[in-house]
Amino acid sequence: MPDAEGHPTVEEFDFQTVLKALSDPLRYHVIATLARQSEDVERTCTSFGLPVSKSTRTHHFRVLREAGLVRQVDRGNSRSARLRREEVERRFPGLLRLVAENEPLPTGVEG
Repeated sequence: MPDAEGHPTVEEFDFQTVLKALSDPLRYHVIATLARQSEDVERTCTSFGLPVSKSTRTHHFRVLREAGLVRQVDRGNSRSARLRREEVERRFPGLLRLVAENEPLPTGVEG
């Protein structure tokens, strides 16, 4: 059962739910960015510069939280997100490496 903030336990991580969370390019970008940073990185949700409204940004981070990919913590007027790297790696070995290495290029950019 998820905790009071909606974070599922490792045993509750569902692969299809994780894949759905990663199916959106903005959410994929958030996870790929966090996966390429050091383990202890915690960032505010606004720091990713997502080109969406506050309510849509909140939705995206809720999807990531409910899938078990991030842990969110209230920090005064904002929320911070930290990748649940160890738990995700334990449940789905290699997934974060694949996400970090295979982030699609933005539209209009050639590889």
